[in-house]
Amino acid sequence: MENYLASPWVVIPTYNEAGNVRRMSAALMELDVPHLHLLFVDDASPDGTGQILDDLTEQYRPRLSVIHRTGPKGLGRAYVTGFQHVLEEGATSVVQMDCDFSHQPRDVPRLLESLQEVDLVIGSRYVKGGSVDPDWSLNRKALSSWANFYSRTILGLREVADTTAGFRAWKRQTLEGMGLERIQSQGYVFQVEMTYVASRLSYQIDEIPIFFPDRQVGESKMTIPVKLEAALRVWEVRWRHRGLTPQDRHSA
Repeated sequence: MENYLASPWVVIPTYNEAGNVRRMSAALMELDVPHLHLLFVDDASPDGTGQILDDLTEQYRPRLSVIHRTGPKGLGRAYVTGFQHVLEEGATSVVQMDCDFSHQPRDVPRLLESLQEVDLVIGSRYVKGGSVDPDWSLNRKALSSWANFYSRTILGLREVADTTAGFRAWKRQTLEGMGLERIQSQGYVFQVEMTYVASRLSYQIDEIPIFFPDRQVGESKMTIPVKLEAALRVWEVRWRHRGLTPQDRHSA
């Protein structure tokens, strides 16, 4: 077995996902991925998500664990907390994904398999073979495509088709070399910042096509104001990391 698959972890931030966490945990645990561990990072969900996760830790111990965060909240901070934790636990590769089944558990093995030759694999909606839910409205499709095109253009990320994607697999060495302390985004622009830093440091990035269905349970956190705020913060990301070069990688 390749070293990067010796201890794979999945990190999933949650906020008000009481209707999804049991099904997601079961679906991931059933995958044919040896030694797979799950870490949920819950931001004090008021709907009882945290208590359900506590119950699941008892059911799946020691392969499932949860971090209960009280602040500062935000997707980016939750992921950084989760990444740091699993690296301390010895993770050799890390998958990040949403809990609402827009990222499908069955694609996790594909991401990990594709990680063999590269440093980062992105589950992409915008490469050949990728797609989004056909029930999306034209406005939603247009806004999603525009946000992705906008961030790619501002940051010069022409080699990455889906810069805003949240379904990814990282090698341990990539996350360590990037330096998670560099990542400052709290919201959804976190995905763009991670892509940009990886690109500036010349890590090899690959994309595999995924189908991105709409969530079936719960409410989406990706509102239009959230998307617009993320677009504006792309300029901050460019300014913050514009000087990075491969020489700025952290050594192991």
